Amino acid sequence: MPSRNILQYLIITLKGLAMGAADVVPGVSGGTIAFISGIYEELIDTIHQLDFNFFKKWKSEGFLNTWKAYNLSFLLALFFGIAISIISFAKIISVLLKEHPILVWSFFFGLVIASILYVGKQINKWSLPIWISIALATSLSYYITLAEPIGSPDSTWFLFFAGFVAIIAMILPGISGAFILLLLGAYQSVLDTINQLRDGITTLDWKLFSDAFLKVAVFGLGAIFGIKIFSKALNWMFSHHKNIILAILTGFMIGALNKIWPWKEVLQFRINSHGEEVPFLEKSILPSSYSEEPLVLYAILFMVIGFLMIFILERLSVHKKDVND
Repeated sequence: MPSRNILQYLIITLKGLAMGAADVVPGVSGGTIAFISGIYEELIDTIHQLDFNFFKKWKSEGFLNTWKAYNLSFLLALFFGIAISIISFAKIISVLLKEHPILVWSFFFGLVIASILYVGKQINKWSLPIWISIALATSLSYYITLAEPIGSPDSTWFLFFAGFVAIIAMILPGISGAFILLLLGAYQSVLDTINQLRDGITTLDWKLFSDAFLKVAVFGLGAIFGIKIFSKALNWMFSHHKNIILAILTGFMIGALNKIWPWKEVLQFRINSHGEEVPFLEKSILPSSYSEEPLVLYAILFMVIGFLMIFILERLSVHKKDVND
């Protein structure tokens, strides 16, 4: 593993900050940021090698040697940056979603449109199985956006499942963990939990902190299980069946556009863990049918801004690849 000084680890933490900010926003992949910043392969390799042999090696060779062998200083610096960024940006996104929902969802919509083009463009051989994969993934994803959620986003098992599935964003550049949470209906709940964790720390409220920490730990545990179970399989599939995987990812994003359409009508509410009434089932409607000011021109502007953000990231990614080549 590479030997680094404090400044180099600080740079890794800064890259983690960028990844964390991306992971909070549906449509921007933390994996893409890792790829652009040149740490993607090291991240995947480091995660792959983590196993229970760590404890055997610790016993036989000592903690420091084992820590270095498993490149854990790299992971610590990176995940510290990711955690700080997620905790900070979660509050900002939550406030913006409450105060300016149409503009925020329009921005997300533009991000995902660009991500669809970015991922789809990487399919280098189009065939009937590719088109079938896109159609099936689109249909399944669209159905998920219409179906009643399989569980309450506040429940423990659902948070575990959400973490288990969302970790895919750490494995494949191009698809966002926040996007997966959005598709599952757990995005707002996870944001709220992260905000509670931060508020518990800043106000020294032990009950608030402990409740939120338990939920975050369950989500994190699901992510750990997910990345260990899926990482090798997905990387193998990405290496041997890349076009099919890209087609499936493209289809999922196309179908999920319904979920982030800015104009919604609430069909059913639910009571969250704080006793607040929040939307449970919604349907997409035309701006002309929206009960409040639809802000169509501003919505289009923010869609364009979101689209251009992914376009710029793609250009940086291409430049990074060209430099490496």
